[in-house]
Amino acid sequence: MRRLLLTVFVAATTLSASAQNQQYLTYINEHKSLAVDQMKKYHIPASITLAQALLESGAGQSELARKSNNHFGIKCHDWAGRKVYHDDDQRDDCFRVYKSVRDSYEDHSIFLSSHQRYSGLFRLKPTDYVGWARGLKTAGYATSSTYADRLINIIESYSLDRYDSDNWKYAPTYYPESPHTPHLANGLVYVIARQGDTMQGIADEFKIPRSKLIRYNDLYKTYVPQKGDIIYLHRKNARAQKGYALHIVKDGESMYLISQMYGIRLARLYKLNKDKGDIYTYSPRVGDLIRLR
Repeated sequence: MRRLLLTVFVAATTLSASAQNQQYLTYINEHKSLAVDQMKKYHIPASITLAQALLESGAGQSELARKSNNHFGIKCHDWAGRKVYHDDDQRDDCFRVYKSVRDSYEDHSIFLSSHQRYSGLFRLKPTDYVGWARGLKTAGYATSSTYADRLINIIESYSLDRYDSDNWKYAPTYYPESPHTPHLANGLVYVIARQGDTMQGIADEFKIPRSKLIRYNDLYKTYVPQKGDIIYLHRKNARAQKGYALHIVKDGESMYLISQMYGIRLARLYKLNKDKGDIYTYSPRVGDLIRLR
């Protein structure tokens, strides 16, 4: 798939063992909560997430990690956000740029959970780090023949498996045979509703209180999702991301639909367009310009 971005990491191996050890310990201490959060949400072992981040970012010291917040070396593919170019498998390979380290961890989880070739891993327990390490290598996550062994060695050398314990109250929950695929847009994670979905079912799948899911999406309490609905798993933004200043209304579009398209809280969208009249009576017409920022 891709080689590891270890330019800085290779240099770091010339450090003394004690200095390198401290670098790893510092990284683990700073990012363990992010890994545990991802485990709770996506059922990826925190130990695996931490080990991959340590290995691929050189404990956060690689140029890609420091300047682009990319701790997993994930390339652009169909990425619509900011990009940066580094020599890797090819000259000037394209890599994703994130606003924060948290976004990098979130996108790593989405990357694994949304690709079919990794689907078998999610049938393993979050405590089976050995199975996950070997499964990642088998699925082609990295080209190195020693990738799985290196992950396992890091996990066992730094006792990262302690973050995989059941003390966060992991309880297997029923999921449909084909779980929802998380997507990332507008800096937010969302899923697309399917026929027969309920807000409670989506809330249970992603371990989010139903009341919060309703609030995140500006919905009323008894709302039943319709096939194709965008359902955000986080609170929406106060404005659209840079580059999206105006929207030209098309046939059938409402203020609510526009707010979901761009990940903007509905009340904020009305406030941005308060010159158009009362927020309770204004209904956009084809051709209207809606301010997004």
